Amino acid sequence: MATWTEPSSSITTDLREIAEDVVARALRAGATSAEAIAREGSEFSVTVRMGEVETLKESGSRSLGVRAFIGRRAGSTYTSDFTQEGIERMLKGALDLARVTSEDPCAGIPEPSQLGSCPGDLKLYYEDVYSLAPEERIEYARRAEKAAFDFDPRIRNSEGGSFEAVDGRRVLANSHGFTGEYRRSYCSVVAVPIAQADDGAMQRDYWYSSARTLSKLDSPEEVGRIAAQRALRRLGARKIASTRVPLIFDPQMARSLLDQVFEAVSGDSIYRGASFLQGKLGEKIAGDNVTVIDDGTLPGGFGTSPFDDEGVPTQRTVVIEKGVLKSYLLNTYTARKLSLKTTGNASRSLAGSPAIGNGNFFLEKGGRSPRQIIAGVKQGLYVTEMLGHGGNLVTGDFSQGASGQWIENGEFAYPVEEITVAGNLKDMLNNIAEIGDDLEFRSSMAAPTLRIEGMTIAGE
Repeated sequence: MATWTEPSSSITTDLREIAEDVVARALRAGATSAEAIAREGSEFSVTVRMGEVETLKESGSRSLGVRAFIGRRAGSTYTSDFTQEGIERMLKGALDLARVTSEDPCAGIPEPSQLGSCPGDLKLYYEDVYSLAPEERIEYARRAEKAAFDFDPRIRNSEGGSFEAVDGRRVLANSHGFTGEYRRSYCSVVAVPIAQADDGAMQRDYWYSSARTLSKLDSPEEVGRIAAQRALRRLGARKIASTRVPLIFDPQMARSLLDQVFEAVSGDSIYRGASFLQGKLGEKIAGDNVTVIDDGTLPGGFGTSPFDDEGVPTQRTVVIEKGVLKSYLLNTYTARKLSLKTTGNASRSLAGSPAIGNGNFFLEKGGRSPRQIIAGVKQGLYVTEMLGHGGNLVTGDFSQGASGQWIENGEFAYPVEEITVAGNLKDMLNNIAEIGDDLEFRSSMAAPTLRIEGMTIAGE
């Protein structure tokens, strides 16, 4: 087992000074504008399988990236070498690239008036994530797996129980005088049990909990129990004939549908003409019951930050309001391309141009419980897993492999597998018949249970 060193409560490297110095040095070396990102953090992860530690990772890292502009030409590089020589090589590389790249009239950092940071404590960092000793973290993973085994004798194998803890700090500085920083913490526990029927047929499933603070993490026993239930309900799965019935998507699968919506409203997709929602601002594109919001300011949210990766304050953006497309999600570049205003959704790694990232992207909940929605279906399918990536953003066509539970007279009748569910995202958005009240954030994207009419199941 690797040796564990508890991270210091205060980070000794002054990332703020380093980032500001990199920007100043880039300007002295010939850049007309520049921005730097500095990151530092620690990570612990463990996977226990059949009660024994299978993998254990403990790491600390720090890295630095710069994006330099010469007029409207940009170059970017990064390094993990914080020596003077390492930083000099990084700066030279970025400026050399900027001198040979093509000029882009939309390139550049945001205007000074656009820069800033959300005030107040956004509840992103908690010291208790690292309050457990390494042995206790390993025991978290072991307890999750054990709870699954203890739940039912048909849980006979496992792909493991896992625990993860992450602590990081991020600083962004640019040549318009902006410097911002924040810290984040994160922890999670996962169980992946395998159920086996008397005839030897096996099914796997999983469950997990994630939180910014250990105090809000579900117990390992709860995670293991739910994971076992999910695996057991898949035993005896059968194929069904092709049909057209209502589909109910559980929150995990509804979230994957929402991801398709996010990609369709992303400024990158819009200005490239790669989205079925291009040119649809102000138009009705979904049912009256559909409101989708992106909010990067929710305290404690997985997609929350005080500013985006260009230094623009994050914000609450109503993307779809009662079925009407109100806004795309934009960074500075895509906003300039579309003659619009950035929504504070820039997301970037240490090098390269910013892409579009979501804040806390969610579909507003409805007023019906999942149980009520299921009870209202005479015949249908409750979708609990989808395989592959089957959406075409240009046309809206959607087709994915799936499995789930067949519904008869408002009750689960038997598990179903080896089917394909298909439709068109344009129709699906308009055919959301019911929305559940079970909205819960387990990541930066969330949706409640959905009932969608008019989709096709391709089976035997």
